[in-house]
Amino acid sequence: MEKKVLTTPIQPEDLADINVGDVIYLTGYLTTCRDVAHRRVIEEGRKLPVDVKDGAILHAGPIIRKHGEGKYEMVTVGPTTSMRMEKFEEAFIAETGVRLIIGKGGMKDGTMRGCRDHKALHCVFPAGCAVVAAACVEEIVDANWLDLGMPETLWTCKVKEFGPLIVSIDSHGHNIFEENKVIFNERKEKACAEICKQVGFIK
Repeated sequence: MEKKVLTTPIQPEDLADINVGDVIYLTGYLTTCRDVAHRRVIEEGRKLPVDVKDGAILHAGPIIRKHGEGKYEMVTVGPTTSMRMEKFEEAFIAETGVRLIIGKGGMKDGTMRGCRDHKALHCVFPAGCAVVAAACVEEIVDANWLDLGMPETLWTCKVKEFGPLIVSIDSHGHNIFEENKVIFNERKEKACAEICKQVGFIK
């Protein structure tokens, strides 16, 4: 199967043939953006100091090594739990025009609506691979909101084939985590019924 690589800036048509469960990669620019940055934009109405329109963000708190004035090196950049951004993400997508959101674990209905209505994706980067992720970062090109501290700073990186990224929400509004819950719960009910037959003698 051909390797699917998205390159920033990302257009809606680039996402049309990508579905949940697909594995993709990102080349171009990626900005780390997590809890406090989302809160500043949505709750405080502040303008994000990085233009992520048609771009990508990563829910992550990286470890950075400084090399002189304004020079930084990515040491590790493991994704953080995306669900913490769920209450902001639909509005954040609409406000910023971001096309690709990367994190850990699934998200729910708000993000699903945001991805469907504004043509974006949410992807999962495999947990425990922070050093692998850092190896995909060619350069840190900018740092904003340094007052928030290392984990919450907006680190804008030039990346090459950043991934693998597993599509959890596609631009059609499908959500693999929520869809799988339905399937798994059906299996659970059948399994529990069968187990109860076998252990019915236990009082």
